[in-house]
Amino acid sequence: MESAEIRRRWLRFFEERGHTVVPSASLVADDPTLLLVNAGMVPFKPYFLGEVKPPFARATSVQKCVRTPDIEEVGKTTRHGTFFQMCGNFSFGDYFKEGAIKYAWELLTTPVADGGYGLEPEKLWITVYEEDDEAERIWRDVVGVPAERIQRLGMGPNFWSMGVPGPCGPCSEINYDRGPEFGAEGGPAVNDERYVEIWNLVFMQSIRGEGTGKDDFPILGDLPAKNIDTGLGLERLAMILQGVHNMYETDTLRVLIDRAGELTGVRYGADADTDVSLRVVADHIRTSLMLIGDGVTPGNEGRGYVLRRIMRRAVRNMRLLGATGPVVGELFDVAIATMGQQYPELIEDRRRIESVALGEEAAFLKTLKTGTGILDTAVADTKAAGGAVLSGDKAFLLHDTWGFPIDLTLEMAAEQGLSVDEEGFRRLMKEQRDRAKADARAKKTGHADLSAYREVADTAGATVFTGYTDNSGEATVVGLLVDGLPAPAAHEGDDVEVVLDRTPFYAEGGGQLADHGRIRLESGAVVRVDDVQQPVPGVNVHKGKVVVGEVVVGAGAFAEIDLERRRSVSRAHSATHLTHQALRDALGPTAAQAGSENAPGRFRFDFGSPAAVPGSVLTDVEQKINEILARELDVTAEVMTMDQARKQGAIAMFGEKYGDSVRVVTIGDYSKELCGGTHVHNTAQLGLVKLLGESSIGAGVRRVEALVGVDAYKFLAREHTVVSQLTELVKGRPEELPEKISGMLGKLKEAEKEIERFRAEKVLAAAAGLAAGAEDVKGVALAVGQVPDGTGADDLRRLVLDVRNRIGGGRPSVVALFTVAGDRPLTVIATNDAARERGLKAGDLVRAAAKALGGGGGGKPDVAQGGGSNPAAVGEAVETVRRLVAETA
Repeated sequence: MESAEIRRRWLRFFEERGHTVVPSASLVADDPTLLLVNAGMVPFKPYFLGEVKPPFARATSVQKCVRTPDIEEVGKTTRHGTFFQMCGNFSFGDYFKEGAIKYAWELLTTPVADGGYGLEPEKLWITVYEEDDEAERIWRDVVGVPAERIQRLGMGPNFWSMGVPGPCGPCSEINYDRGPEFGAEGGPAVNDERYVEIWNLVFMQSIRGEGTGKDDFPILGDLPAKNIDTGLGLERLAMILQGVHNMYETDTLRVLIDRAGELTGVRYGADADTDVSLRVVADHIRTSLMLIGDGVTPGNEGRGYVLRRIMRRAVRNMRLLGATGPVVGELFDVAIATMGQQYPELIEDRRRIESVALGEEAAFLKTLKTGTGILDTAVADTKAAGGAVLSGDKAFLLHDTWGFPIDLTLEMAAEQGLSVDEEGFRRLMKEQRDRAKADARAKKTGHADLSAYREVADTAGATVFTGYTDNSGEATVVGLLVDGLPAPAAHEGDDVEVVLDRTPFYAEGGGQLADHGRIRLESGAVVRVDDVQQPVPGVNVHKGKVVVGEVVVGAGAFAEIDLERRRSVSRAHSATHLTHQALRDALGPTAAQAGSENAPGRFRFDFGSPAAVPGSVLTDVEQKINEILARELDVTAEVMTMDQARKQGAIAMFGEKYGDSVRVVTIGDYSKELCGGTHVHNTAQLGLVKLLGESSIGAGVRRVEALVGVDAYKFLAREHTVVSQLTELVKGRPEELPEKISGMLGKLKEAEKEIERFRAEKVLAAAAGLAAGAEDVKGVALAVGQVPDGTGADDLRRLVLDVRNRIGGGRPSVVALFTVAGDRPLTVIATNDAARERGLKAGDLVRAAAKALGGGGGGKPDVAQGGGSNPAAVGEAVETVRRLVAETA
């Protein structure tokens, strides 16, 4: 049975039994404690934590998940992978243990012809929590599983919590016996390789307290409503139903292994080492596809770094297998074909996905070349210093800064006769991971920070937003926080967070900045609102300062936004939609939105593009936008279902979380997008849009910045003034400015080159005198001294090397010259072969001289450079060099 069919049967089974089918959420987690969705229940977390009332009593989903803590183990074993799909069914205060257990058994054991998975009942083993008598009874007496195939286990494997205070409960796992070829009998308690867990049923019935481990927290009591959270690993079930030994041989991964083998001439199963690389490639290519599909782009931090690391490991392993050129395009074609059966949007968005992937591959292949050069330098320095081990910090620098895999560093260093301080490298990597874990632990405190807002949501309900139609209105203060804590009242001068039952204030979201304004209470008190956020769904929190009087909970209020700011932000937001559509028209669907910020009078818009957008294209885009403004198109908004929006061709943003009902903003016949922000009523209200330019903000992502309305007019007015001033200076017409200024700059560059030539000739003219005046220090010709101030580092280096060459005659020679450039002393020192045989190395001499100058330096034994911060110490540095030459020679 193919993976796509396993998915279809799961959703159909539970939908027929009253469950709402919830589409997989984006891998981009809508959770401040997570970078990526790593479990099937993550999208349902707000319901289980009580932050939001669930809109359904029963739900089912097949959720995309990514986990990367064990990324180094991927491929080395057949059990580790980074991407997986978790099939789940959920109950929110509806059915409990008996219902969940009966559903699981029915779906697993119903024959394939009747819509089930057709597993043999006698091959299924059950584990329950050691104190869960009820679950064991249901399995034994209701379902009919023999007592000898039910095993009790402790909290570690069979008790679930989120790792923080909150819901928890016992688990019951369903395991499949793969037979004696996979090990000894005795059930999952004895052998989890033979008895593979396929389905975990979590019975959320209790509340846990503080604790650090999996089993060292107190159970505080029972939940008021018991919930069900189950998870079946699609890949594990596919492994069983497809009759293969591990998940890498299932349909969605084996095709990638085979294609990687075809591209490199390597056969899977022929060699253990190449098998590891083939598994890494298959897993990482599929994961990269799913991440890019959900809008993640490669970067150097956060989820962007996760994607970059995964992609680079895939490319590196292809090169280990023998690939010499680009391969990602071929592999992504296969991945899209197989995963597109389950996620058709991957096929629809192929162009954008492949452009991001190919751009990252090209960047990494270039990095490999750069990293190779840096590694060669590090190896040469190590050998020159007499070492045989490349330091751990250099290996870490290559890995952390240049994305150079440690296995590549080990291999290439060995080729040049060096080992690598792996212990030092691992120590630095551990320190980095520890810092990351500490950051993650710190973020988890967000659970506690939100409790006050949840309390307001529970007692007062969601805030009614009236801002689409009203700029002001009456309201009631239903919540008040001072310094982050609930308070009955706040006084003049206090920084406060005010929650109203209804509000015209827009909370920051969807790229649009929050409204500002004032809240006036019946008592005469006034709160200045500087920000509005939604820390928990449905609750708008007005952040600001009490400027007059006292604010109390329950008081009547009148909320009024800063209307000019709102209008200015709305103009920017509508202009963003027009820019998005114009860019898609010019560049194609790959120019999908990747982020935005709509501020008063200006906006920035991020979009996918594998290369810089030519200036001529930007000019055309800007012209198109302003032509639309002149057409005076109406801007309307309508709430509809997600299916209706898709059928109408509305554009959605990658990674954004949408509900069943969505708001669609339409601009005439030109633009249609899902959007919850505020907009103008007609494009003529924008006045003018001026694109300031575009730039790169990451691999495959560009940013356009622009001005709107009066701000755009002011910019053009300033530009006109500057142009007028330039035409007066160059005595020409505006259209002649580029040619005239280019000519002036050309002449200036020629003059600078001539000046540089004269300066170089003057410096080098001193070479003969310096060589002739070299003093004899114990048989070593030493040319040391200070040359005229202002001599540049490059000229100083050329002069030193010229003097060394002029001394000649086979004599040991040292040339050490100093200068002061820009109030900072510089030195370059060179030695010849005969001097180095006496132990005189340029690097050693430079370090000593630079220390006297109050700085540092280094280089190779034949030539080195340094500098400092104390120009007055040049004389002392000269004497330091003279003394060291005398002592060493």
